[in-house]
Amino acid sequence: MMGQPPPQKELFSYRIDLDQRVRPDHPLRQIKAVVDFAFVRTEVAHCYGFNGNESVPPEVILKLMFLLFYDNIASERELMRMLPERLDYLWFLDYGLDDPIPDHSVLSKARQRWGPAVFEQFFVRTVGQCVAAGLVDGRKIHVDASLNDAHASCDSVQRAAPALIAALKAAYAATATKLSDTAPPRYYETVNDQLLSTTDPDAAVMRKGHQPARPRYHHHRAVDDAHGVITAVETTPGHVAENQRLPPVGGPA
Repeated sequence: MMGQPPPQKELFSYRIDLDQRVRPDHPLRQIKAVVDFAFVRTEVAHCYGFNGNESVPPEVILKLMFLLFYDNIASERELMRMLPERLDYLWFLDYGLDDPIPDHSVLSKARQRWGPAVFEQFFVRTVGQCVAAGLVDGRKIHVDASLNDAHASCDSVQRAAPALIAALKAAYAATATKLSDTAPPRYYETVNDQLLSTTDPDAAVMRKGHQPARPRYHHHRAVDDAHGVITAVETTPGHVAENQRLPPVGGPA
């Protein structure tokens, strides 16, 4: 006999086990089995007081940040919109179906509260664990950079004389336009001396190949040859040439 869908949805579900809803070979299972995110509590303890409202647990915040980059989700708002319908995400966060979903601002507030030094310590700790596991041997390092579009509209770019642009960058507390010996490669054309994005002044306006000029960043990284582990990263304005970041990113020559 052909089955019929239930006439109405269940009002209450008491026997849902999310652990049974996530397939055994799911990548998040492997990550959860080998990575203990609880270490973040010690690292950020100095950022929290002893009174007031309880925050979202730091390990949950770090897992949310991980998911954001793991699945290349466009924004924190989008992540929080997806969260209620992703059983694997809820399981990974140790959430239940009825647990409230944090507001997207939790992530931006945590980044501001924790500060760059904490995230640098996270990175160093992670690389250290890879070294201890034999995944990094340090004998051969590959250094490369990619020119990435900034999340700033081309409509935000203003044109003015170089002296005025420099003054505006100073007013915005943006990175200096010129760094010593940072000439871009021949296939990048820098036009940022006369252009400034008012929404992202740190991003240099660059033209890459035949693509139109727009605000861009350069993401530099060093990768160990043994197992492809990233051992160093640095993000600069787009006009900073990758060959000039080789010593600080790749280590001593």
